[in-house]
Amino acid sequence: MCPQPRRPGEPPLLKGWLPYFGLALKLQKDPIGFMRTLQNQHGDTFTLLLGGKYITFILDPYQYQLVMKNQKLSFRMFSKNILKKVFSIQKLMTDDDLNDELHDCYKLLQGKSLDLLMENVTQNLHQVFEPKLFKTTNWEMAYLLTFCSSVIFETTFATIYGKSAAGDRKEFITELKNDFFKFDAKFIYLLSDIPIELLGNVKSIQKKLIRHLTSENLANIQGWSEVVQMRQDILEKYYTFKDFEIGAHHLGFLWASVANTIPTMFWTIYYLLRHPEAMAVLRDEIDHLLQSTGQKQGSGFSIHITREQLDSLVYLESAILEALRLCSFSSIIRFVQEDLTLPSETGDYLIRKGDLVAIFPPLMHHDPEIFEAPEEYQFDRFVENGKKKTNFFKGGKRLKHYVLPFGMGASKCPGRFLAINEIKQLLVVLLTYFDLEIMDDKPVQLDYGRFLIGIQYPDSDVLFRYKVKSQRS
Repeated sequence: MCPQPRRPGEPPLLKGWLPYFGLALKLQKDPIGFMRTLQNQHGDTFTLLLGGKYITFILDPYQYQLVMKNQKLSFRMFSKNILKKVFSIQKLMTDDDLNDELHDCYKLLQGKSLDLLMENVTQNLHQVFEPKLFKTTNWEMAYLLTFCSSVIFETTFATIYGKSAAGDRKEFITELKNDFFKFDAKFIYLLSDIPIELLGNVKSIQKKLIRHLTSENLANIQGWSEVVQMRQDILEKYYTFKDFEIGAHHLGFLWASVANTIPTMFWTIYYLLRHPEAMAVLRDEIDHLLQSTGQKQGSGFSIHITREQLDSLVYLESAILEALRLCSFSSIIRFVQEDLTLPSETGDYLIRKGDLVAIFPPLMHHDPEIFEAPEEYQFDRFVENGKKKTNFFKGGKRLKHYVLPFGMGASKCPGRFLAINEIKQLLVVLLTYFDLEIMDDKPVQLDYGRFLIGIQYPDSDVLFRYKVKSQRS
């Protein structure tokens, strides 16, 4: 805990009246509104007590780079703590070599390795949707979040880990998926300082998931991706083959692969369903691409689009980016390794060793000076004259970073290319082969349960229906 009184030169400290929780509950209720109020009262830099932690927030987007370059601020210290608390990974706390080697694996999520992964995504989407292409000539009802969760989990797991060789493949993936979502629902509690033993059955679910992903059980799964093979080889250097903690590493990797992709997929489809004019533009863009590459939609699942072709679909990318702008509440958090001075336009601030520093991009994402009518979903916000729009301004200056759902710098999400391309591929399949309609008129809001981490989930599921297009061009 931060001793009092405050020292000269430190940012304003706001603790609220609740011990330990501080202002966490107020911030969770309305993150944008509350942060904007604090900004108006205290400027762009202030310290909040949140869940027993003292976090200094940096709200000026032109200060982001200064924070990221500061050598006294550590992402690794912060991330190690998360991995220990949430996934029970202990060894990274003491072994930097293991950390470095595992970090090297992320190169296999880019370039030619990514192309290979995308081929696998295509094949796995085929397997998920091929049966539906012949069944759903009539309207079929489903809940959108449940639908996205199932498709993304099954496709991603098969893409990075392969498929179980055993006969009970469907049973294995269903059990793994159900346990995973029970575990994920407790994620924010696992991050807190509440002992895991007090969180109901989450400890037993965590252990069960880790057991599913131990070396022995993964040996029964065929078709590992390059990145999983490389990670396993490294882990077997640092652990014995049967070490339970290897499974914990795989659980962490699996969580990182799907936990934010699912709500991103949900919100993108949800907004498109609510904006039929947007869906019409995306369908037209995809149809043009398919025709230009000589692909016709036959009676089966036959389309194939490369990563470069997906990248050319500027309206599709803009629609996803706009959903991320509205629904990402990721903060970029660093651990303060020693006392330091952070410069700002209004003066230099002293930050204490042991505190945390956070960049809070959601306020920028909702800034009317940067984005006109920021509360509205505008699918083409990131397109200008038929090309990707990258010029956004604040205070008359061009912003280098204007949407930051994946973090910044060395800690930027290494799986972002796989996630975005997987979402693009799934949208191409849905918009090419299916008619989709929303059934619920109720507006769905963000659930701010993870308000400093990742893409927020909806506060309720929403009913939609889909069927195979009767007319194929």
